[in-house]
Amino acid sequence: MPQLDTSTWFMMIMSMFLTLFIIFQLKVSKHNFFFNPELTSIETQKQNTPWETKWTKIYLPLLLPQ
Repeated sequence: MPQLDTSTWFMMIMSMFLTLFIIFQLKVSKHNFFFNPELTSIETQKQNTPWETKWTKIYLPLLLPQ
């Protein structure tokens, strides 16, 4: 029974890692990153919604008289 030749595996694995690294670097280099991000104001304008002005009460089935 012939034995498996593993002499080329090291070069194959190393070339695969190199190729993946190059592809990853090319993909990352195409992104635009903000170099100096500015803080946005935390205070936002509050929008009034209809359910905020009304008083509502939720009746749960367990709270009903039996």
